Amino acid sequence: MSKRVLTTESGAPVADNQNSASAGIGGPLLLQDQHLLEKLARFNRERIPERVVHARGSGAYGYFEVTDDVTGFTHADFLSSVGRRTQLFLRFSTVADSLGGADAVRDPRGFAVKFYTEQGNYDLVGNNTPVFFIKDPIKFPDFIHSQKRDPFTGRQEPDNVWDFWAHSPEATHQVTWLMGDRGIPASYRHMNGYGSHTYQWTNAEGEAFFVKYHFKTNQGVRSLSSDQAAELAGKNPNSHQTDLLQAIERGVNPSWTLHVQIMPAADAAEYRFNPFDLTKVWPHLDYPLQRVGRLVLDRNPDNVFAEVEQAAFSPNNFVPGIGPSPDKMLQGRLFAYADAHRYRLGVNHTLLAVNAPKATTAQNYGRDGLMASNSQGRGAKNYEPNSYDGPTETGRALSAPLSVTGYTGTHEAPQHTKDDDFYQAGELYRLMSSEERSRLVANIAGGLSQVSRDDVIEKNLAHFHAADPEYGRRVEEAVHALRED
Repeated sequence: MSKRVLTTESGAPVADNQNSASAGIGGPLLLQDQHLLEKLARFNRERIPERVVHARGSGAYGYFEVTDDVTGFTHADFLSSVGRRTQLFLRFSTVADSLGGADAVRDPRGFAVKFYTEQGNYDLVGNNTPVFFIKDPIKFPDFIHSQKRDPFTGRQEPDNVWDFWAHSPEATHQVTWLMGDRGIPASYRHMNGYGSHTYQWTNAEGEAFFVKYHFKTNQGVRSLSSDQAAELAGKNPNSHQTDLLQAIERGVNPSWTLHVQIMPAADAAEYRFNPFDLTKVWPHLDYPLQRVGRLVLDRNPDNVFAEVEQAAFSPNNFVPGIGPSPDKMLQGRLFAYADAHRYRLGVNHTLLAVNAPKATTAQNYGRDGLMASNSQGRGAKNYEPNSYDGPTETGRALSAPLSVTGYTGTHEAPQHTKDDDFYQAGELYRLMSSEERSRLVANIAGGLSQVSRDDVIEKNLAHFHAADPEYGRRVEEAVHALRED
């Protein structure tokens, strides 16, 4: 069988891929060596800007299968019948570290799902925790700056991390999650995923419901201790990537069962705390989990850069029957995620294979920009409305309208009768076994004791005292013991 011919990017055959053209033997290289210049220029541009957050990721393809009837709550087509399957891509990630970081670190994990539905792509962009550190997106850049590498020292600084949390009491719940046993998953397969935000479902009759998504791992939850993680990160920084890749390659396809909590829209106004607050969970006694279906991963990407690094998830990619809620953090992400992809990948990132719709065809009037393809056809119009049979609007909203009232301004979130930054953190602490509490206290004290300012330490200790007296006392004693050593 004849070998395939190596070519330049323009398709011309390459005569010599081992030696650069020079002015005589041993002479200087020639500017006319197009193959050399093309290779070096492309190599210089092989990397795009990494994500500011969620930079280090892994992903796989699979499907979602509906197992339970939820048509009373949403008219989303891909959830319309038991047994229906929808292809998907799922990207896991760490949040704070860079692309070159290790997998086995104490950090929240991204859990982003792109459903390739027949009504367009639906992106559900969540984490492996049901809550987050802040409740307003205007604080997000400051939060991330406090957690990333310090611009002077070039490393993550405990002073920065804990100083931000000291001034953000709403972070106490998520800090308790992060510093607890589930703060370092043993693998991506052995952790739950959550939509985290509150979303809206609308049924065929126009009734609106607020929902929270819970993906429960069918492999069982497994986590690493701080010591186990430190050893694993040193031996195999790619531990989670390797585990996911090898499991799927040998046919051990990981799966998750999707459940939702469903709140009738009318309940939201009078609920005892703000149901759109990302720092809080809805107690299951109030809104029990209802099973929806099963998510299975069964195929690895062929090219990690093209399919994992260039995968672009945007929470504003909804489909009919699903929409946003007044969750402030979600509202901010509706803009920020799509804008990040336009910066990193260009305005035509939705044309990349991993991001393009697969069960339908995108039809719109977007044109030109970097990496534009001439896919619109000769004579196709680039405006709407037109008289040339171009795509037209449906007049049907994707979801029910949200009621608004009051005056514009920079308002704090509305106060409900039981709104509190500490109660749920205390509830989580009291759910833990004595061994889990001890590990939680040790993890918090290990970081907080490194802070240089006593006032920052005291502010953080006050948060743990407010969550639970025992919680606060034990953290305080542990921090003081470490600082006296």
